[in-house]
Amino acid sequence: MDAPEERLALFLDFENLAIGAREDLSGHVFEFGPIADALAERGRVVVRRAYADWIMFEDARRMLAQHQVELIEIPQRIGSTRKNAADIKMAVDAVELSFERDYVTTFVLGTGDSDFTPLVHKLRELNRRVIGIGLRGSTSPLLAASCDEFLYYESLPGLDLPQRRERRRAKADKAAEEPVVAPVEPPDLAGLERVVTQTLSGLQQSTDGVVLASSLKRALLRKDPTFNEADYGFRAFGELLRHLADRGIIELSEGPAHGDPEVGFPSEGGQEEQAFSLLRQVVTKTGKGKPVPLSGLKDRMRKAEPGFSEKAFGYRGFLQFCKAAAAREVVAMDWDEESEDYLLTAV
Repeated sequence: MDAPEERLALFLDFENLAIGAREDLSGHVFEFGPIADALAERGRVVVRRAYADWIMFEDARRMLAQHQVELIEIPQRIGSTRKNAADIKMAVDAVELSFERDYVTTFVLGTGDSDFTPLVHKLRELNRRVIGIGLRGSTSPLLAASCDEFLYYESLPGLDLPQRRERRRAKADKAAEEPVVAPVEPPDLAGLERVVTQTLSGLQQSTDGVVLASSLKRALLRKDPTFNEADYGFRAFGELLRHLADRGIIELSEGPAHGDPEVGFPSEGGQEEQAFSLLRQVVTKTGKGKPVPLSGLKDRMRKAEPGFSEKAFGYRGFLQFCKAAAAREVVAMDWDEESEDYLLTAV
């Protein structure tokens, strides 16, 4: 049976987004289409409202009207500047809607202004999910961390940003002259693997051991609302999981619903088993038949394998990793009262 459809209410602090896009993205004109597409993938949008002094944004009125966005007029120049009028009106409307429309499950706030952080807290207190949308350069980290999920405008698919056009043009110019390999900083895939495995390990310990891909994605977003697999070059979360499975870091099996597999650690083989094998080798080489103290053993592991980290396999510490190795009878591990340390011997 299909999961209940999410119902979204969208509130745009349009001045914050439009001015932010213009200043942070080299004169880029704010586009609503990519936002509409991103929200369509997350549920049914039942309310769309944008707040601004529309005299200042005449060109945007037609664009928003084509996307069925209700324009809320907030005059800014009646006698004196009323800077926070749009913020207050938007916050009041959002809270009012949360009481009047209990079928709205998710509120989407298009703004990077930290002044909306108390609104986010209140909506979550009322058991509503909150998605934020804002510009990287003008979004408060406090606001982003408060949301259940935060989408950076620049990362939304479908945007033709000035920087991207300039890069394409520069690339074409270089290709016309001579082939030049430009240094590109790769995404931190090692860090991504650590976060995924740590989260998976924690979920397995707090549940009956069965973790679905959807549950893992929600947990990752709870840790970091700005998490987006697209930042690492993956088109979907499932593609990321398949990449990790191909590398032997995790294992996927069919779940109760199509497209939502069970995620676990490989029962045998894979990189975790290779790490246990490395531990056995280091203990054997270091001890030469005698027990090896746990202290300093991790440094020896890193000398043998500079990239070693127990956190890549979901373990919170090296002691937990060694205990897991002992449970699999890779090493024997005993507490020594005299040295006040664990002593390990290869099995």
